[in-house]
Amino acid sequence: MRNSRMKLDETDKRLLAALQRNGQLTAQDLGEHLNLSPSQAGRRRQRLEAAGVIANYAARLDPEALGLDVQAFVQVQLGTHGAKPAQDIARLIANRPEITSAWTMTGEADYLLRVWAEDLKTLHSLIHDVLLAHPAVARVQSQIVLDQIKRDAPLPL
Repeated sequence: MRNSRMKLDETDKRLLAALQRNGQLTAQDLGEHLNLSPSQAGRRRQRLEAAGVIANYAARLDPEALGLDVQAFVQVQLGTHGAKPAQDIARLIANRPEITSAWTMTGEADYLLRVWAEDLKTLHSLIHDVLLAHPAVARVQSQIVLDQIKRDAPLPL
């Protein structure tokens, strides 16, 4: 059953921890790390992939190397609630590549957006020309990241 909770043994957890650090590990590498044969390690990985525990593999890119010098968290508060405004905002968020993560929230803000921009001018444009220009948006508040003291970490196992 996909996406249901799966019981993980200690070997599964060690395999997942290793893959979170390096998703390119081969079955040979995993077998050596887990003290299993490559075929056993490969079958475990395939089982975890099929169960949806391993959702995908991706490369982690360096934003600075790509010219993305500004990271910000942007809170968006809607003035109008309902299915249509929520769908419109979700579509807007999905179509903006500079918004790399988005959450719906409890509390004052309805959405929390993680944004990467080339510079402050680009961030300003996103906030004023895109978000605040949307008819359902009542308020936007942004916090610019000065330094990230802990990188996005693997999930705790």
